Amino acid sequence: MGTSVARHPDEEHYGPAVRAMKFERGTDGPRVVMVGVDGTETSLRAAASAFGVARRQGCGLTMVFVAAPGLLASLAPQVGYAQQEAFEEVAAELRAEAHRAAEEYGVPITLVTRRGDAFSELAAVADSIKADFVFVGASAQAGHRFVGSIATRLVRLAHWPVVVVP
Repeated sequence: MGTSVARHPDEEHYGPAVRAMKFERGTDGPRVVMVGVDGTETSLRAAASAFGVARRQGCGLTMVFVAAPGLLASLAPQVGYAQQEAFEEVAAELRAEAHRAAEEYGVPITLVTRRGDAFSELAAVADSIKADFVFVGASAQAGHRFVGSIATRLVRLAHWPVVVVP
């Protein structure tokens, strides 16, 4: 009499590694979805898509707003003050909208605001929160076809799945 080992139905097709995988009910989906927003139409569509995924999957949404430091701000202090005011206004508007959506739909939303290079800041936040997905809007700027957009650079970095919303 030999001893038989119960085999996973997919083991024959995928190999013995299937046996080593352990899934727990309620923990095998995304936990954090991240979206980069900058007020453009494509970033707002990306935010809507990310919000929908977070709502359907029952996970958190982190919205990241990055403002580039202005070159003129270093030359003229009054320009820097105006840029800071604009940054704070946009951040306050995004915060209010995120709070409203979180209350209405029951999706936990975190807003992160940063100043700096958008690619570097988005990548740093995604790594720090261990994002399961990163949503970004497609760039509408013609120069990005040659140099590469933020979305393209995030895809090339390949740390997380990146969803580029047109």
